[in-house]
Amino acid sequence: MMRRTIYTCYSLLLATVLLPGTTSCTSRCGTVDESRLSYIDTRVGTAPSATHTAGLFGRDTEEYGQTLPAVLEPNGMNFWTAQTRDTEEKCIAPYYYADTLLQGFRNSHWIVGGCTQDYGSMTLMPLFGKLRCQPEARSTRFSHEKETATPAYYTVSLPDENIYAEMTGRSRSAIFRFTYSKAGKGYLVVNPNSDEGQGYICIDTLNNQIYGYNPVHRIYQGWGKSAGYSGYFIIQFQKKLTDYGVFKGDSLSPGVIQIGDAAQIGAYVEFDVTEGEEVLVKAASSFTDRDGALKNLKAEIPHWDFGQTCTELRQMWEKHLSAIDVETERLADKEMFYGAFYRASFLPHTFNDIDGRYPSFANGTPICQLPEGETYYEDYSMWDTYRALHPMINLLFPTKGGDMMQSLVHKYEQGGWLPIFPCWNSYTAAMIGDHCISAISDAYCKGIRNFDVDKAYEGMRKNAFETPSNLDEYKNGMGRRALTSYLEYGYIPLEDGVPDAFHTKEQVSRTLEYAYDDFALAQMAKALGKTDDYQALIRRAANYRNVIDPRTGYAQGRHADGTFLNDANAFNFARFITEGAPCHYTWYVPQDPYGLMASMGGKDKYVAKLDSMFSEQRYWHGNEPCHQVAYMFNYAGEPWKTQSAVRHVMETEYLNEPGGLSGNDDAGQMSAWYMFAAMGFYPVCPGTPYYILASPSFPSFTLNLESGKKFTVKARNASQRNIYIQSATLNGKPYTRNYITHQDIVNGGVMEFVMGDKPNKEWGTAAEDCPPTVIE
Repeated sequence: MMRRTIYTCYSLLLATVLLPGTTSCTSRCGTVDESRLSYIDTRVGTAPSATHTAGLFGRDTEEYGQTLPAVLEPNGMNFWTAQTRDTEEKCIAPYYYADTLLQGFRNSHWIVGGCTQDYGSMTLMPLFGKLRCQPEARSTRFSHEKETATPAYYTVSLPDENIYAEMTGRSRSAIFRFTYSKAGKGYLVVNPNSDEGQGYICIDTLNNQIYGYNPVHRIYQGWGKSAGYSGYFIIQFQKKLTDYGVFKGDSLSPGVIQIGDAAQIGAYVEFDVTEGEEVLVKAASSFTDRDGALKNLKAEIPHWDFGQTCTELRQMWEKHLSAIDVETERLADKEMFYGAFYRASFLPHTFNDIDGRYPSFANGTPICQLPEGETYYEDYSMWDTYRALHPMINLLFPTKGGDMMQSLVHKYEQGGWLPIFPCWNSYTAAMIGDHCISAISDAYCKGIRNFDVDKAYEGMRKNAFETPSNLDEYKNGMGRRALTSYLEYGYIPLEDGVPDAFHTKEQVSRTLEYAYDDFALAQMAKALGKTDDYQALIRRAANYRNVIDPRTGYAQGRHADGTFLNDANAFNFARFITEGAPCHYTWYVPQDPYGLMASMGGKDKYVAKLDSMFSEQRYWHGNEPCHQVAYMFNYAGEPWKTQSAVRHVMETEYLNEPGGLSGNDDAGQMSAWYMFAAMGFYPVCPGTPYYILASPSFPSFTLNLESGKKFTVKARNASQRNIYIQSATLNGKPYTRNYITHQDIVNGGVMEFVMGDKPNKEWGTAAEDCPPTVIE
């Protein structure tokens, strides 16, 4: 029922907002000229997971995808979304599918798919007949049957308000069309979403607009202080106002034009409406100042034509999604794929104004100015996204990928350290590892050069070789935690303060992640001729061996005296492991699977342990440390097991429904994983030019590369049963490798597979057909 409603409403939308001379494509299957947007329901991931395995390792918590039904430009500044929750607190998304009351429409900066916080946002809400200002008081009924949610257009019926609400927009601005079915008094309520009560709002009656701001606050390590900048907003009305005022809590102040520095504040305006009248409202935001918000609005939506903006945004999305043309008669497969593409198009997001201004990283001042044509990006959930999201961007949109790396360079220049997990335009201590190094190295490895490579390497090297001078820098997320211990022991011991004062947990996971990051940096050092750095880093890349217990072959906590824990804890969540069990993190050696085999006691033991991850239901897709596990069979010469395992994960962990994600989408990483899996290859080790093959799930798809070249993959006989590769060719020549190189793809060409329902245990199994060794 939900899909039918979406397609019906979307077809009506196309008929009403298309520019003269354009045509509506309503076909859902078969051709590449059809509307790809019609496959996307942006509400997937907004309900409790229908695929989550209850009780996994003793975990029986409810899981959400934490996504949004947003209207946005791909990687745009604002995520314009319906709001059912009014908080900016940690781990509370603005919209949940199970909620039955709508509070308004928000210019969100929610780090989509995560457990973080929204910030610098404001919400506006149209009402009819009775003024109610606080979010809960103004909440009104809505139903999903009368709701349409696509990336370019959102609409919902509000029966108790006699309003049909529509929303579309651009990166920094939005336009709303509220159609009233009865004559009477209409209202618009606006509030900055400041949990700390430090926002400000003002009504400019002369220019028929409202403006204000909401200070951005940090949340990690108990900082409790402003990040040094605010989310500024401006709202304009086409219709003449008949009354106005501000409010604080339930107290109204009619005729007053401004209020600030208090909790639960906002402004309202009143206007007369006739039956069937359309009321248009525009909004925009900025992280620099009010003038920035106004400039953004004038540049992006200088008119009052709702249909024009909607068409512009739709065309942007069609161009973005056309990077991959999927051909299949299975509607469900296209829905899953393009829905994942949508969710992989949020982050990192634009942070600068239309004129190139943005607040300086880490403190907000001074206001910085970008060179013309450059975009500054923010909110890199890097522990998640370096694995698949950034490699996907580097493959499909390399220029954008380079701009994202240049933004990391700017952060290093302004803050003094390359960030670990940059969010809210500041350092954070949110997650472990040092994966901006991986993302930059991967971009460089893939031939991307539109960023300052030398300055990037300078920042990467500082993180890998230098330690912050004081504890406060550690707390603020600067540098690698426990780097001194890591360098002294070759691993991070379980003992606190040996010799660092600031590490208390996750020691084994940190060791494994630093070893990988050292490998990624070593690749860039080698390419740049930094021989001494390369030699030191490539030795450190083998430090993973120091936390693999030779008695069990699993990752294990280790003391400063060199002894391992004696606990039988391989399948239990452990304090020295990040968000998982030792059996999950044991496979976190993407740089050296062959060395991992040796540490486990040989290939047979490696394969037996890998088999048990799936036969004993130990694999946990809902969190990132497992994401490469299904592909690890290829290194052992058993690619048919990868083909089976990947397809099983696709079919059991993803559904095209509100509860269709098995855990947080984690800034698009979960969805980017699905995209790679559906195409049949995956970047197990970012920073190297290799993709590990599984098997394509479509009869045919084409990558329309930024260079203008095309790479087409055909899978003869592909079906839900025929998941096993029988044979392959690349540009007409027999192909037996169970991996493919980045260069093979970007050169363009045709790769063809013959598929069957039984494993071919001869294809891709020879030692020379397995991925090459990349660590010396």
